[in-house]
Amino acid sequence: MVSLTGCVGDRYNQSTDPRIEDSRTAERVREALAGTPQYKFDGVQVAASNSAVRLSGFVNTKAQRTRAGEVASKVVGVKSVENNLTFKN
Repeated sequence: MVSLTGCVGDRYNQSTDPRIEDSRTAERVREALAGTPQYKFDGVQVAASNSAVRLSGFVNTKAQRTRAGEVASKVVGVKSVENNLTFKN
């Protein structure tokens, strides 16, 4: 019996550049916000660093601010959310 363990690169255990992973995480958050039907989050900027996501920009209501944070926190790869969104009165 031939074992292939160690012969082929293990794509699941390879380390990924953290910047690439952060970029992917931010993109997943942007997609999740865009897919939220009851709210428009066009004025929201998303940044990620070490799986921590920072939301900034403007929304129309306090409820939108809260909802954006909730949506972001449920995205795969997000460990924490810093919600710096400002709502317009």
